[in-house]
Amino acid sequence: MAKISAEMEKALDNYLAEDLKTGDLTSEALFKNEKCTAEMLAKSDCVIAGLEYAKAIFGKLGAKSELLAKDGESVKKGAVVMKITGPVKALLVGERTSLNIVARMCGIAIATRKLVDICAKTNPKIQIAGTRKTTPGFRNFEKEAIAIGDGFTHRYGLYDGILIKDNHLAALRMAHGLDNVGAIKEALKLAKAAKKKVTIEIEVTTMEEAKMAAQLSPDEIMLDNFPPQEARKAFDAIKKINPKILVEISGGITEATIIKYAFADRISLGALTHSVKSADLSLEIVSAKKN
Repeated sequence: MAKISAEMEKALDNYLAEDLKTGDLTSEALFKNEKCTAEMLAKSDCVIAGLEYAKAIFGKLGAKSELLAKDGESVKKGAVVMKITGPVKALLVGERTSLNIVARMCGIAIATRKLVDICAKTNPKIQIAGTRKTTPGFRNFEKEAIAIGDGFTHRYGLYDGILIKDNHLAALRMAHGLDNVGAIKEALKLAKAAKKKVTIEIEVTTMEEAKMAAQLSPDEIMLDNFPPQEARKAFDAIKKINPKILVEISGGITEATIIKYAFADRISLGALTHSVKSADLSLEIVSAKKN
């Protein structure tokens, strides 16, 4: 992992401040200068993500950490993935914030890796992508976890790509008296005229819209809420018109159904971040002594 960016460092400071505010009343009441050693344990099989952020948190509090696993590494239940030494109060202050970050990131990495593995057997080049359905204030960590799980991060925000979705098209239709096809034409015309050096993608919901969009050559077309057979037909139609267009499929896809869409260039799932289950990890103090 590269050096933690200033933006991420600020986020870690904010997370600590949110929990600590004016002080850890319990630890301050019970301890003075005692020292301890603790271990972070994987309580189930896990894909590791985010330990560097836990290390940074404990470092801010005056503790030292040794990482025993790397991002992207698969570990078994019971594995010790990190050791921390320092003041008891420092470890107790950093415990929950560090675990929250690591558990959340590991959960996303696990879910992403699982879907990549399912689809790669059919299509080794497929991208399993996240979306902007992320936790406010935690998006960068969640996107990084997707990448650690071998997924594709997609857009980080509104600023790094043009993605024309249903409400953009609805507003154009209503404001300018257009039908669906007319709105697609106008949207792509305006997006290209903006001359931004970013990818232009458009969401479509019918075969007719998919063919029309393909004729206008956006960089990417998203098939939204297409049943598998219809998605395959739309995919083939788009590629016949313009094989250079990347075809993404999204909308209601689950672990049980994703293999049916594995022919696509990309599958995007909001579930990778908005409803994923955090991994089960714990921090256990294994020794302590007076200073």
